[in-house]
Amino acid sequence: MILGRLLGEVDFGVYGTVGALFAVGVAVTSFSMSLIVIRDVARYPDRAGGYLTASLVSQTLLALVAYVGINAAAWALGYSDTIRAFIAIAGLSLFIDMLGNLSYDQLLAQERMVATSAVEVGHILLRIALAGVALWLGFGLLGVYVMTILTGFGRAGVLWALLRRTGVRPRWPLEWTLARPLLINSAPLALSTFISMIYLQLDRLMTTSILTEADTGHLNAAFVINYGVIDLLSTTVLVAIYPLMSRAYTDSGARDLYRLLVEKLAFFTLLIGLPVGLVFTAFATEITVPLFGANFAPAAAILRVLIWYTVVTIIANVFAQNLMVQNRQRYLLAVRAAGLGFKLLLNLILLPRIGVIGAAFASVSAELLVLGALASGFGLNWRGTQIGRWARLALIVIVTAGAMLALGALHPLLGMIGGGLIYGLGIIIGGVLAADDWDLLYRLAAALPGSALIRRVWRRDVQINW
Repeated sequence: MILGRLLGEVDFGVYGTVGALFAVGVAVTSFSMSLIVIRDVARYPDRAGGYLTASLVSQTLLALVAYVGINAAAWALGYSDTIRAFIAIAGLSLFIDMLGNLSYDQLLAQERMVATSAVEVGHILLRIALAGVALWLGFGLLGVYVMTILTGFGRAGVLWALLRRTGVRPRWPLEWTLARPLLINSAPLALSTFISMIYLQLDRLMTTSILTEADTGHLNAAFVINYGVIDLLSTTVLVAIYPLMSRAYTDSGARDLYRLLVEKLAFFTLLIGLPVGLVFTAFATEITVPLFGANFAPAAAILRVLIWYTVVTIIANVFAQNLMVQNRQRYLLAVRAAGLGFKLLLNLILLPRIGVIGAAFASVSAELLVLGALASGFGLNWRGTQIGRWARLALIVIVTAGAMLALGALHPLLGMIGGGLIYGLGIIIGGVLAADDWDLLYRLAAALPGSALIRRVWRRDVQINW
């Protein structure tokens, strides 16, 4: 967001295009080993050193493949010399970030969420500060990428040091009995993640090729907001609960509880996503312009549509993680491939005809298809969600939307806050949450970092057995 305001539409479009290709390169480098390493090391801590060595060797080679690949893709897509030069520089972070990510995965497997979060926050703050200094000194995007590389070194060093303090070190020589299954089991998921990443970044990559870099800048502004919402409301929660889900599924006696956990997570995610979608739809201009500046006003129309892609995505992510816990990567691959093909087709049709907002419509439509397929693969059966319950929820949403618009006419902040309070009270008073919903929420809260403080404030007669 800071860069968008400082760089302007065109350069922010360049930044978004480079970031999109870099993200695809990250998918190749990681080869989706993270989730398997976290899952297996959480179950068998004595294998941590062997998995660290296997990941280090494999991902170093994969980073080289990714670096060559994204530079070749930039040339094949016909991007400008400026974009190709920045991709060559930014791509160096593939090797640096890899070292930090390997340590990060191992620490997550030990459920050291507080330490890893502190490092990530510190890294982000330092990166923003140094990038700001580089821009102030007049180095432009080049300075931003140089500072990104330098702070990447710092993050990798701190995470590696934290991991060594836990006693985990690479175990040599390389154990093929761990490395080979890791590569084989990661391959379907890696292909799925690669397709998913292209699916996620396709809009910006195609907009730069078909339209203009300024259009990509507007799309990138809306994308940044949506990505932040997904990261805050979905990614962090699912990462924190992934070891718990892995253990619950491994215990055959807890399979019914595991299924209930997935169903309720999806339902809670829907409840959280609906007011978020309403807020960004009603107040897209009031959110976008103050963050990015008046030149980014066209991004508001994109955000009004794209926010519903976010709402659908955070629900779909729950079912996607369920498939990974169950080791059903092949089904996930098929779903993502179908979604990518559908989205590519829609972009080819809509972008030339209705402009950049066509990318937002393509994203929402494709993600609805993905959600339907993932929920079907799970065999979705939300218990206790009778017609009356859904009707009450629909009424609460309608009332909330009306309240947001009415209060927003007085002041946007009043509409956001007032509408959110009305929605929250409606959910509690309207009986949308059943007793077992509250029980599970309490058990989830007890399983998360900081649970001791939460349980001192919120007391419920529920057995905690996780």
